[in-house]
Amino acid sequence: MKKNTQSIEEKTLRALSEHGLADKANSLLLMVSGGSDSCGLAYVMHDLSQRGEIGPLAMLHVNHCIRGQQADDDQRFVEALADALGLPLFVCSIDIPALVASEGGNLEAIARRERYAAAREALRSMCAHEGIPYEKGRICVAHTQNDRVENFYMRSIVGTGPGGLAGMTWHTGNVIRPLLGISRDEIRAYIEMRAAEGNRIAVTDDEGALWREDATNDDTEYFRAYVRSTMIPLALEKNPNLFETLCRTMDLVADEDAHLENLAEQAIRAHVNWIAPSTDPLLDIMGGILPDMRLAVVNEDDDSPDYSAGCVIAPAFGAEELVIRRRTVFDVLSMILPEEMRVENASVQAVLDAWDGDAIRSGYVANIQGNLAISANKRGVRIEPMEAYRARRKKL
Repeated sequence: MKKNTQSIEEKTLRALSEHGLADKANSLLLMVSGGSDSCGLAYVMHDLSQRGEIGPLAMLHVNHCIRGQQADDDQRFVEALADALGLPLFVCSIDIPALVASEGGNLEAIARRERYAAAREALRSMCAHEGIPYEKGRICVAHTQNDRVENFYMRSIVGTGPGGLAGMTWHTGNVIRPLLGISRDEIRAYIEMRAAEGNRIAVTDDEGALWREDATNDDTEYFRAYVRSTMIPLALEKNPNLFETLCRTMDLVADEDAHLENLAEQAIRAHVNWIAPSTDPLLDIMGGILPDMRLAVVNEDDDSPDYSAGCVIAPAFGAEELVIRRRTVFDVLSMILPEEMRVENASVQAVLDAWDGDAIRSGYVANIQGNLAISANKRGVRIEPMEAYRARRKKL
């Protein structure tokens, strides 16, 4: 038992170090739902903190108000877990069904958006309390090998580019995933071993369960649950080492994708000017740009810069290789569109169509997802909200 228990802790510590996720200088906010993965995360990170391997910890639990009494019971369980571990706990309730009813849209996407907004707010509070700069703060989530493999199959079904097939990464901005190299079965065995040893913290709910089960995880009406319960068991019959094999493949794809992403970032710096709000009437009339003048650049040092006003892509962008142009446009649209909106291939192509070879198609106009306008002239290709495009055209 002890050997396996240590294995989980050492795997996590090794991941934190090898992937540069966190160390003693970082504040770590653990997102804990009460499920097995997040409970395992809380136990592992608490033990590493007790050993002095990582910095201060706190927990966040978001009650999405989706599952009624079960959601309230999840919250009480997480409160008991935080109390047993002696960790500060942030709790918030967000009525996701009400938001879906008022906004429309996908329930899971809205829940994710609100969950991470709550996490950023909690992390700011935690860092201020600890006297640690916000940029040293980390939001720590409990994604495992299982989540990575499930995402691979989900994206394969609906379609995606190489970036999507690379699967989850060890970190995205200040969000880290230290359990990404560990399976859900390993995590559950780790928690059960803690309880069996008798001398380690292991919290149970009123029915004696070591973690909370979400019934929606087995409801195949949900896409992820369908993949988890239908496709993956069949794949495991053909290859019992599916998780390890597929994760190695995704690592190879991720390495090559990271190189392409780096080239796209260089292209953004070289060719993309971000539109920032301006009080200069002349700049407003010209849509934020004058001949031979770069646009005001959005402050990229801001932890959440606002790119929603759009950008202008320089004519010389058309000379880049197609694969770099495609990835660059995808990244640009990802920055402009709302976080929960998936960039469509048709939108990427609509932007690329503003060039004919490496030459601008002056006069080209298109309308894409998010009600964004694409327009081209000799100064470049402009991506902006349709209302801004119409107002600018009216002034001119």
